Amino acid sequence: MKKRATTFILILFSALSMGQTNGFPEEKKEAVKAVLEKYTGMGIPGLALTVYNPDAGFWSHATGYSNVENKDPLTSEHLFYLQSVSKTYMAVAILQLYEKKKLDLNDPITKYLSYDWLLDKEGVEKVTIKMLLNHTSGIPEYNTDPILVSKILHNPLKVFSVEELVSHIQGKDMDFAPGTKYSYRNTNYELLSLIADKITRDHVAYMEKHIFKKLGLKSTHYLSANNIDDDLNIVDSYWDVLLVGIPTNVSKIQRANVSSMKGDDGMVTSTKDAVLFLKGLVSGKLLKPKTLEMMQEFVLNDKGEKRYGLGIQYYDLDVTYALGHSGGGIGAGCVLLYLPELDSIVFMSTNFNTMMDSPIRREAENMQQDILMALFM
Repeated sequence: MKKRATTFILILFSALSMGQTNGFPEEKKEAVKAVLEKYTGMGIPGLALTVYNPDAGFWSHATGYSNVENKDPLTSEHLFYLQSVSKTYMAVAILQLYEKKKLDLNDPITKYLSYDWLLDKEGVEKVTIKMLLNHTSGIPEYNTDPILVSKILHNPLKVFSVEELVSHIQGKDMDFAPGTKYSYRNTNYELLSLIADKITRDHVAYMEKHIFKKLGLKSTHYLSANNIDDDLNIVDSYWDVLLVGIPTNVSKIQRANVSSMKGDDGMVTSTKDAVLFLKGLVSGKLLKPKTLEMMQEFVLNDKGEKRYGLGIQYYDLDVTYALGHSGGGIGAGCVLLYLPELDSIVFMSTNFNTMMDSPIRREAENMQQDILMALFM
């Protein structure tokens, strides 16, 4: 990481620390609003965020539409897809079970999982729970299997089970020997959800009690076949399918797809609830200090850069750094960040595809950076 400028950090602190009575600085609010409006003007349907700092408090804002066709305005009360940010929540649940001595992080995953499609891999018995958490397992990816992709395309509104999804790694070799390198795989967190189910009988109910309820997250929900038709005030989802710069509504496909996934995805939340979750985590309300330290034992990528801890990513922001996670789907994208040197948390979300290429995505490639600069410069 490049050397951080201490004087610049102090400037950022002074810009945010305006005192509880003043709240978030008005000039910062206007700067952020201008950036959000710039990008919704490029064709992104909607953008929303919540930012928190102990001195300034909470500030939330939303721009654009929750439904483009009806021109329904996006608000901070809408729920957004967490996508892969859900991995941090799953990691917290696993680490809580570790603290309760319900599992050991060095346990082989075969102690809990005995599926044929998992056991057919040479060396899989050496994969530990910790390797799933930090993506060093070597287990192949499930969601790039062409047969699975074909099933989803032919049944776009079907809610699949975790076993149905992950069984598509059957017959595939390990990508590398367990523990020898880092490679991000969604499969790892789907398997963690199955392990959590084995221990708790229902990891969703466990998370609702020990994470959502504990932190008062009333606007956070795990999607499933049981609530797929419930009115949860979720934003509509958009994808520039034809690559012509015109987003298409893919809300039903997006919701069914997310409702199928557990551990690596599957959740919706308000922007403030997302910030409250990370605030609760870093302040020690969910895990013990030593466990929080373990979460920050980052594995390195091929370039020797810090990449992934136990459910959290490391972000080098040049002048400072952040801990958190990002997520993307066919009709959504977000990032949840804690900036330790600023003692600040921010969650940014959109109801537009952030996975596949499009003219809009290319034009908006600097969006997150621009928002952060407006917030903290």
